[in-house]
Amino acid sequence: MSAVTTSPSSPEPPPGGPALSVDVVLPCLDEAAALPWVLRRIPPGWRAIVVDNGSTDGSGSVAREFGATVVRETRRGFGAACHAGLTAATAEFVCFCDCDASLDPADAAPFVDEIRAGGADLVLGRRRPRGRGAWPPHARAGNTALTLLLRRRTGLRLRDLGPLRAARRADLLALGIADRRSGYPLEMVVRAADAGWRITEHDVPYTPRTGASKVTGTWRGTWHAVRDMSRVLQEQPGREGVTP
Repeated sequence: MSAVTTSPSSPEPPPGGPALSVDVVLPCLDEAAALPWVLRRIPPGWRAIVVDNGSTDGSGSVAREFGATVVRETRRGFGAACHAGLTAATAEFVCFCDCDASLDPADAAPFVDEIRAGGADLVLGRRRPRGRGAWPPHARAGNTALTLLLRRRTGLRLRDLGPLRAARRADLLALGIADRRSGYPLEMVVRAADAGWRITEHDVPYTPRTGASKVTGTWRGTWHAVRDMSRVLQEQPGREGVTP
């Protein structure tokens, strides 16, 4: 079960015109050290939704201090946190971003513009490592293997399954994404491809994260993620989805 707490100090819309309706979902597990930088990088007028997935370091309190909406998701799992944020969102557009300061949520602004202009339905950030240790070799190898399997399954020629992404909220909900573990990001792409979505990717900087990684920092974490995603790829086309 998820509970939503809204801070009264939401960002003000930018001057000179109406703001885009954008929510940024930030799945969070013990990211108190990274949150201040991440939340300062949310574009003006956008709303940050921090999904606290069982943090013990005060992440939720830090998020509220910086004006974020905080959602508590008690079911552990990256997908559970992402989906809790998606269901809590109310904006027309939803972005997803890791909460560890490895990615800049402001880099998703052109993604939203592309979707709004009709150039794509789902836009992914293709990570370009900057700094030693930004993307460990075992994590990069796992990503490469999955993109090759994704190409066989869907025909998509993507080079990354990065967590920075954007789409319309209603369309994402209609995809009926079922995974609540590490397979969530991949299932989103698979179901979108099956539904005939236009999917693009663009380079984004990827820097060393703040704190210890729960997934890509270890071989075991990477293996669990690849296992979850491989199960998604074994599903057959034709499951429920929607074409935007």
